[in-house]
Amino acid sequence: MKRLLILFFMLIVALQNADAQLLPLFGGTRTGTTGFQFLKNSVDARGSSMGGAFIAEVNDVSALYWNPAGITKVDTQHIHLMASQTSFFAGMNQQFVGAVIKKSAETFFGVSYMGFYSPEMLYTTEFQPYGTGQTFRAYDMAVGVTLARILTDNFSFGITAKYLRESYAEVHTQNGVVDFGFQYEVGKANTRFAAGVSNFGFTAEPKGTVIATTLNGINTLSGFEKMAVPAMFRLGVAWDAVKKKDNRLTFCGQLNHPTDNNETFSLGGEYSWKENLFARTGYELGQDENGLPSFGFGLKFKRRFGIIQMDYGFSNKHTLGNIHRLTFSLSLFN
Repeated sequence: MKRLLILFFMLIVALQNADAQLLPLFGGTRTGTTGFQFLKNSVDARGSSMGGAFIAEVNDVSALYWNPAGITKVDTQHIHLMASQTSFFAGMNQQFVGAVIKKSAETFFGVSYMGFYSPEMLYTTEFQPYGTGQTFRAYDMAVGVTLARILTDNFSFGITAKYLRESYAEVHTQNGVVDFGFQYEVGKANTRFAAGVSNFGFTAEPKGTVIATTLNGINTLSGFEKMAVPAMFRLGVAWDAVKKKDNRLTFCGQLNHPTDNNETFSLGGEYSWKENLFARTGYELGQDENGLPSFGFGLKFKRRFGIIQMDYGFSNKHTLGNIHRLTFSLSLFN
């Protein structure tokens, strides 16, 4: 197993420098063609530290974001809660909270909230480039309701309906989208396969007014072009290379196909000791902005009232710096 860990880490480092040759940026011309960009932000420490290669492996509350079918893999004897905090550059922050409950032997329900907000920023104009004295904030949110079912011993499916709202100063945009996906236990070699679509929906028109001071006087803008949503198709596989009583080593690969950018490929891995201590790493190929490989760790322990898990994830961007994620999970006994 030590050899597998060393080889995997060497592969992550090597692919970090080779991704431009492996995945040319054919989709770059689609950049900037959608709104609701906050939906692309990973919500939890575990999935992000594995480079986002997670839809086939996800088995906790974060499946409400990654792949709704994954909530069927939670421990069915518990009520599951998750809260996650992401600290971005420039003082921007993101929160995620979710809950999953078991309705019947095959049916699971989940609810989730994702919020992204900026610190206060100054209004600027052509004549007052250093600020007018007024401030505004950006605030985005997504609220989702999820239903997932175990259809066979090896196959599960899930669907999420989400309400979106994006607000910048006096302008806001509202929309509704759907996520859906499945997970399939291959039944051989501890392998799992998954596919999912996120943020499937229609265009939406921003509402509100913007008052702009120009050389020609004061203009009031109230009509805006419609915005599409950043839909994403993912195809992933997970393989337990080592699965013993005290040790588990899982490798994941995932193809990501967004509607507003080039395709990328994510590679990630997770080592578990007694399912109590976790170490993770990963990298997304084809994403020029990525710097160092992402990594993270986790700790899980039992108490009389349930199970507590804490996870940390680190990601690095060339231009925009470091991103830190902290996730707290609680599974309550029924």
